[in-house]
Amino acid sequence: MGKNSELYIAPSILAADFGHLTDSIKQIESISDYLHIDVMDGHYVPNISVGVPVIKSIRSQTNLPFDVHLMITNPLTFIQTFAEAGADLISFHIETVDDPLEAISQIHSFGKRAGIAIHPDTDIEKVFPYLHAVELVLVMSVRPGFGGQRFMNEAISRIALVREKLDSCKSDVLLSVDGGISEMTAPLVINAGANHLVMGNFIFGAEDPADAIRRIRSCVTL
Repeated sequence: MGKNSELYIAPSILAADFGHLTDSIKQIESISDYLHIDVMDGHYVPNISVGVPVIKSIRSQTNLPFDVHLMITNPLTFIQTFAEAGADLISFHIETVDDPLEAISQIHSFGKRAGIAIHPDTDIEKVFPYLHAVELVLVMSVRPGFGGQRFMNEAISRIALVREKLDSCKSDVLLSVDGGISEMTAPLVINAGANHLVMGNFIFGAEDPADAIRRIRSCVTL
């Protein structure tokens, strides 16, 4: 990343206090760029998280763009539902669709930005044919399904490969990374080329979530 590049922070509500969700969001609202919302169905990943009712209920509580990450088996069935619920950017996993361009086109048809996510066990080059069509590519640095996992170091080389490909075609697509991001790992993924960081436990597990974000911003050099 060049020195003038912008860093985007997307706190993940998966790690927030769901008993006081609006309060948790307000704590980080002024210093965040997106609100990351993980949607899990218990099929594609071995966990179940929030759905449409939660997104609808918090949509009126914040002006942050909603970065909705669909970790579900049949994303095409639900794209319209999440778009109407208040998502601004919808990401699906490349492993869950037969035709990624169809999913991207459907997301765009509802006036939303599209992201394509990739599991750590999937060949990173599988996203390359679709980089021209999306607004974000999400490289998972943990196996999706649960928060609080340890960062997988092999994600660094995967991020670097995507960055090289994006730069070769002068693309401004956001390069996101999700999983195990902290003050120790943030500089590594930024240096590899990421410019959109998803963080859950590091932010919402901190005594002062806003200060946790400030520390991330101060520990990286763009």
